[in-house]
Amino acid sequence: MKQCQVIQEMEAEQLKSNIPAFRVGDTICVHQRIIEGEKERVQQFTGTVIARRGSGISETVSLYRFSYGAGVERVFLINSPKISKIEVMKSGDVRKSKLYYLRGSSGKASKVKEQIGPGKGAAKAAAVAEESTPAT
Repeated sequence: MKQCQVIQEMEAEQLKSNIPAFRVGDTICVHQRIIEGEKERVQQFTGTVIARRGSGISETVSLYRFSYGAGVERVFLINSPKISKIEVMKSGDVRKSKLYYLRGSSGKASKVKEQIGPGKGAAKAAAVAEESTPAT
């Protein structure tokens, strides 16, 4: 076996399978495990996805929210063992892959239009499922 194949197999073992499908513009809640001494607690961070980078084990997501008069941006490793759960709160309807323009905005200017009904991803998934079903 080549070294590249060994690394890919090791990464495949560490990938999480319970990650929901979300895109840039969606509002998600990330539950992160925090260890303080011997205690462990779960801290939630809810924000709008402004960027998604990488693939595989090193995939990251950047979340932004405006709270208490200051903008807060955090970057999470999606497949990190410290992430206990990811929940999709709202689906956003955007046409860009990076929403960096939200960084300096607050109030209504920082809102993303909500997507109502099944999105583009749901339509594609339904079409693929239809094609893969054997005809009787």
